[in-house]
Amino acid sequence: MIGTKKIKFLLIIALSIILSSCSSVSNVSVNKSFPDVLFSPKELKVAIIFTDEFSQFVGKPNDKTTIDLGLSQVNLFKSAFKGLFSEVYFIENTDLASENTDLIISLSNSDVQVATPSENYLNVFEVWIKYNLVIQDPDGRTISNWFMPAYGKTPSAFLYSKENAISQAANVALRDAGAKLLLDFYRIPAINQWVKKRKQNENQNYWGCLLYTSPSPRDKRQYRMPSSA
Repeated sequence: MIGTKKIKFLLIIALSIILSSCSSVSNVSVNKSFPDVLFSPKELKVAIIFTDEFSQFVGKPNDKTTIDLGLSQVNLFKSAFKGLFSEVYFIENTDLASENTDLIISLSNSDVQVATPSENYLNVFEVWIKYNLVIQDPDGRTISNWFMPAYGKTPSAFLYSKENAISQAANVALRDAGAKLLLDFYRIPAINQWVKKRKQNENQNYWGCLLYTSPSPRDKRQYRMPSSA
């Protein structure tokens, strides 16, 4: 009998949370710290552009919900990009790019969506974040314009407040974005071709340098010192 009462009580709490998510206004903050990435970066010097709009971005998936993503996504991508490139620095616009920079990458948010249990009938909160990455060479030519979606959800809606649930789902979505960046960046067809072409050019320069600086057997005979005999 006691067990039945507890179950009813928990069901009432869960139902009230689900119903309140339909009408309450939620201002959600997200975890702002992420662990360092253990990855094998390529030998590239890359400038990452974080505009003020991106760094201070607040997602508004609907009239009743805001998600403060700005600082969280900046910290997430700082960690992820350091796993991709050996040298990374962060600027606010392309004019601040330094010499010998191999790539310039700018990020923006294209969309944020939220689904609550009352909307998806799944007893979970879901968050979708869509990013746009514009990847350019040092001369400003666009190599790729990459749209990267990220997704996160709570294990369940049980005993979560709406704010906490959306925050947890958004945090999972950010981690998903970081994982996709690390796993898929060099699989982008245009980036893959750019890396191959760069490696070919480096090999050609290397062998060209060897051929130019290595003396021929004729040179060795010509400059041989005479014997003292």
